[in-house]
Amino acid sequence: MKIVAFSGSARKDGNTAFLVGKVFEELKKEGIGTELVQLAGKKIRGCIACFRCFENRDRRCNVRDDDVNACIEKMDQADGIILASPVYFATVSSEIKALMDRTGLVAIANDHMFARKVGAAVVAVRRGGAVTTFDSINRFFFINQMVVPGSSYWNFAFGLNPGEVEGDEEGMQTMRNLGGNMAWLMKKIHGA
Repeated sequence: MKIVAFSGSARKDGNTAFLVGKVFEELKKEGIGTELVQLAGKKIRGCIACFRCFENRDRRCNVRDDDVNACIEKMDQADGIILASPVYFATVSSEIKALMDRTGLVAIANDHMFARKVGAAVVAVRRGGAVTTFDSINRFFFINQMVVPGSSYWNFAFGLNPGEVEGDEEGMQTMRNLGGNMAWLMKKIHGA
């Protein structure tokens, strides 16, 4: 079993990636493979609403001159998906939003290709907008018929500068619990 995570922060190796790493620690303890894709520096633009994915039905976006199809392929091959975002102006980063719009439409056009995969949102926040960001990502999972595990609190932690989220003890415990719950759920789904 494998989980792929996408960090939508413009800062590589920042708080968002750090939080994913905390979730990964628990998954690895349970023998689940992990891969982190950091969107910082990648070319990802928004959906152009051409709806060719419904015509082509080839599990790919018709726009082929950026990095989205590589992300779709990783999502398609994974058993679980983590979408992680910092809070930008009280919601998800533009990178995560573009990724959700494009991959979500392709998935729906291809018989809900993410259905029954495990999905989890992870949010790094300085102050406000964490719940809105968390909800936005979860709505992506729900419309794609994915299974979403809970944790001991909503999956976010507070911090501004890289590494500051580590000082949020409740946030760190939430990430550890999330990883454990994801592992448990994936094992139940796959009969392991």
